[in-house]
Amino acid sequence: MLHYSTHLHPTSKTWVTFVHGAGGSSSIWFKQLREFSKHFNVLLLDLRGHGKSRMQLSNVFKKKYTFDVLAEDIIAVLDKENIKSSHFVGISLGTILIRQIGEMYPQRVQSMVMAGAIMKLNVRSQILMRFGNICKSIIPYLWLYRLFAYIIMPKKSHKESRLLFVREAKKLYQKEFLRWYKLTAELKPLLRLFRQVDINIPTLYVMGSEDYMFLPSIEKLAAAHRSAQLSVVPQSGHVVNVDQPDAFNSRSISFIEELNR
Repeated sequence: MLHYSTHLHPTSKTWVTFVHGAGGSSSIWFKQLREFSKHFNVLLLDLRGHGKSRMQLSNVFKKKYTFDVLAEDIIAVLDKENIKSSHFVGISLGTILIRQIGEMYPQRVQSMVMAGAIMKLNVRSQILMRFGNICKSIIPYLWLYRLFAYIIMPKKSHKESRLLFVREAKKLYQKEFLRWYKLTAELKPLLRLFRQVDINIPTLYVMGSEDYMFLPSIEKLAAAHRSAQLSVVPQSGHVVNVDQPDAFNSRSISFIEELNR
């Protein structure tokens, strides 16, 4: 079972589940917890091998992680807390897991707020993935992670986001990093499916205007999917919930509250 925490609202029956990205942990939502807790019940969780969800003996003998398996981890937490359905908020790779849950258990997903969403790998990101694949067993994973962080979040204004993710990545083990990195082999066909199929779950993409690697593809996807809308936050990079938390919080909360009405 993943490590998680719940933050209960005195009257609301609405749940919001936060899903962080690869190398992060639930602590990346520290700028969201207070505001969201004023309106909803909040579920924070640490993905397998991240944060306080340390490697369990039952997972040691699993050779490969899959997006199906990781999605089931999250559903197991909802089941334990008897949460029949929830709004989901994700960042980066967490958006892929949320979309996977939407494919597998659409009845459990009331809406999706996708921040720094990854729905297509451009040429630069594909080169980066291939470079990492070649070097992942040679170069210490933190070196790779720092490199990735600087390429994806290059500006001075992204420094807080870079440092936060590198700090959290230090809690990973090398073998755990490699297990997660092997997921990249599944990405291209999975993301192609996500772009082609609109699963008709209300979706808000919240993207930084400086998220140059992933924003262009989200602009096209949001225009093509009737269930999706796009909100671009100025002066923000990939990790929009950290770079511009006030804008992210207000837009996301308004989106969920409107759906509830």
